[in-house]
Amino acid sequence: MKKDIPMPPVEDVAIAIVKEEEDAQAAWTAYIVNLKEEPLRNVLITSSGYGELEGKPRKTSTLRHFFDEIGALDFFKIEPVMDFTFGLSNEYWVSFQLGEVMYDKRYVFLPETIKEDNATSVPLIGKKGVMIV
Repeated sequence: MKKDIPMPPVEDVAIAIVKEEEDAQAAWTAYIVNLKEEPLRNVLITSSGYGELEGKPRKTSTLRHFFDEIGALDFFKIEPVMDFTFGLSNEYWVSFQLGEVMYDKRYVFLPETIKEDNATSVPLIGKKGVMIV
């Protein structure tokens, strides 16, 4: 039964949407940040956007990303984030293995929360962005 499967909480793993300055144009990029002192293995990330834009239901494509390993105190670029999706809920579902245990966490950036006013300094990356731990 589902209640018999241990579901340990995910700690010290973050998703950050970071503003990048490239050729005088601002672009946003999603990153996974491993704040742990040990590597994450078999990392699977699915991303999608959903909600309403201009009064109409909208849903983006679901993208899947796989990383064999994300080192201790390291980060990886997941994907570019288009600014027109900021009016949607942007969801990142992360699963990974730490030791012999599987972990799973859903990170949701609510509509209109990805903006410079909510930006903070993202550890390890050294840039400003919106982060969920």
